Amino acid sequence: MTPKELGYYFPAEFAPHTSTWLSWPHKEASWPGKIETIYPVYAQFIRHVAEGEVVNINVADDAMKNKALGYLQKAGANLNNVKFFIHPTNDAWCRDHGPAFLINPKAAQKKMIVDWGYNAWGGKYPPFDLDDNIPTLIAQHYNIPVVYPGIVMEGGSVEFNGKGTVLTTTSCLLNENRNPHLNQQQVEQFLHDYYGVENILWLGDGIVGDDTDGHIDDLTRFVNENTVVTVVEENKSDENYEPLQENLKLLKKLRLEDGKQMNIVELPMPRSIIYDDMRLPASYANFYISNKYVIVPTFRDKNDDKALTLLTGFFPDRKVIGLDSLDIIWGLGSFHCLSQQEPEVK
Repeated sequence: MTPKELGYYFPAEFAPHTSTWLSWPHKEASWPGKIETIYPVYAQFIRHVAEGEVVNINVADDAMKNKALGYLQKAGANLNNVKFFIHPTNDAWCRDHGPAFLINPKAAQKKMIVDWGYNAWGGKYPPFDLDDNIPTLIAQHYNIPVVYPGIVMEGGSVEFNGKGTVLTTTSCLLNENRNPHLNQQQVEQFLHDYYGVENILWLGDGIVGDDTDGHIDDLTRFVNENTVVTVVEENKSDENYEPLQENLKLLKKLRLEDGKQMNIVELPMPRSIIYDDMRLPASYANFYISNKYVIVPTFRDKNDDKALTLLTGFFPDRKVIGLDSLDIIWGLGSFHCLSQQEPEVK
């Protein structure tokens, strides 16, 4: 039987967490010339998350663990809420290679993990064999069931409201570098069976500079069960303007699982950020919702405060904070890309 048939589903990120999973950054090629600069901010991210939940960190060995501890101590993190696991990885993007936890509060075994195939966004950055193994290692640690759908899927490509709706993009999930043997209907069946959703909503292209082929977590995010924030570009001459307008039009036509239109709130984009002649995928949508904070990437931009103020209105029980992501975004992702939540289930 599929997880869906067994009553399991993937909760919304704004539902309570048991913990957050991370993979300590160590791959120089992901932040060429800058990797040492990201650690202080990354440690601040962990400090904030650890105020409200456990933070589990995959590391290669004791040397990496000790390096991490040094940065976390400097940041003032609550180390009682930080746990390390000797789970070697190729890279840091735990949203995409980390465990997809499903829950069923009525089952004897309340959690299971889906271990999707992982190929580093269409084979762009080999090797990725260690990353591909992470969900199974975590399932073994917890001694909980793990299922293998047998297709490629990344956590950053899907966004859930926890009530049966998932948002995704055709540019990513239907890309021939992921599952060329599957058509849209077949992909939808996998989402239905292995994420426990009913209602699959498709947007189009991602933002410029996104090497994931258009992950939804840089575009459109649920902030509650019936409301999304979606990024828009004000500058009509910017290359993001048209694709983001197209996504906005699509969103207005889509309907939630109950047949109602979702509330759509427009989130600004930061200015174009170029480094080494590359346009970087800077987006305020790549925020992470932890138990205590909503942690938003900021870019020393005039729209930073506007984005933070707008998001604050949707999270009365959490504090919305900005963390400087100007160095981290050189890795082509930010706080949401780096993290994966483990839901609480009672």
